[in-house]
Amino acid sequence: MLIAGFPAGAWGTNCYLVAPAAGEECVIIDPGHQAAAGVEEALKKHRLKPVAVVLTHGHIDHVASVVPVCGAHDVPAWIHPEDRYMMSDPEKALGRSIGMPLMGELTIGEPDDVKELSDGALLKLAGLEFGVAHAPGHTKGSVTFRMPEAADVPQILFSGDLLFAGSVGRTDLPGGDHAELLESLARVCLPLDDSTVVLSGHGPQTTIGRERASNPYLHGMDAPRRGM
Repeated sequence: MLIAGFPAGAWGTNCYLVAPAAGEECVIIDPGHQAAAGVEEALKKHRLKPVAVVLTHGHIDHVASVVPVCGAHDVPAWIHPEDRYMMSDPEKALGRSIGMPLMGELTIGEPDDVKELSDGALLKLAGLEFGVAHAPGHTKGSVTFRMPEAADVPQILFSGDLLFAGSVGRTDLPGGDHAELLESLARVCLPLDDSTVVLSGHGPQTTIGRERASNPYLHGMDAPRRGM
């Protein structure tokens, strides 16, 4: 499997391109602020053909390049319905103006084709499988994408802004809820194997085991028990 990732824009948001191998179809995750050029560079370098954009949540630093990327390749964007409004009204999502100079660099609005994510869905795209888990707390419509272990590749979790290396997502913006975020961490992240690789919305990659042992927000937290 091929995963090409790079930090983009003013917020250093990680954008990922995921494909079975070079020269094949791919999925683009979170093309945020000023990510379009990096996406095109990675597509050319690895000879990839995008089939979809999938979004962990609707904050502008994760969706700012959705319209140009989807438009250039005629592909749909997938987002949870509770965050869909953020593509057209990013300032409402932040509770304040994000600044006119920065706004001048953004393409606000939805791409032509928007599809909505649901909790527990299994997306089969580009020959890959992405398990969707609704994980509110950072935003009401935050989700994670989990890829199962395959061959020599460990299980992978694209955590968006739910879980970072050594930290978690902020909850002080509209739609944020700290208690809800902690519940999402316990329900979505803690049941995963320690070897699960976490590729988050900002910062370096980590593993569930490393975060379980050292992340202060996960310290002492137990995964919810499964029903009998």
